[in-house]
Amino acid sequence: MVERSLLRLWFMRAVFAAFCALLVFWRLLPLDTLPDGLAGPDVMVALAFAWVLRRPEYAPPLLVAAIFLVADLLFQRPPGLWAALVVMGCEALKAREPGLRDMGFLPEWLSVATTMAAIWLLFRIVLAILFVPQAPLGLSLMQLALTVAVYPLVVFLSSALFGVRKIRPGDAESLGMRA
Repeated sequence: MVERSLLRLWFMRAVFAAFCALLVFWRLLPLDTLPDGLAGPDVMVALAFAWVLRRPEYAPPLLVAAIFLVADLLFQRPPGLWAALVVMGCEALKAREPGLRDMGFLPEWLSVATTMAAIWLLFRIVLAILFVPQAPLGLSLMQLALTVAVYPLVVFLSSALFGVRKIRPGDAESLGMRA
């Protein structure tokens, strides 16, 4: 039984990493899928937040940090800044997860939206302090709004396709976690 749950744990971590790699690959493809002046959602952040709130063991901090650090390097962002902010956001959400577990989806969505807004604002502030060129404010706000808007779809697809659902009290005990 333990081997089976351990195998499932590592398999789901690999699925998370593979899906993030697929998202990075998609963004790097030379396809102009968006018209000029539009910014798409950051689905990787929504995916990381959704998985951390549902099954934190599937998206451990080191894996999230490694994935987002590679994404920083490939997308030519300041190395490690966005990765560190996403990890801090994931850990903040993970700390709030026991309180959100019994509530409905709306409080979770609001919590994710405020966390996304906080890390977005911190990112912009750090870039401004360091005099790093930034995307226009309108594009950044559009990306933030679209990421918050796409979060419910990411949660639904994670649940329907991968079976990533919120931990129930019986699940936490069988995984050796505290409820």
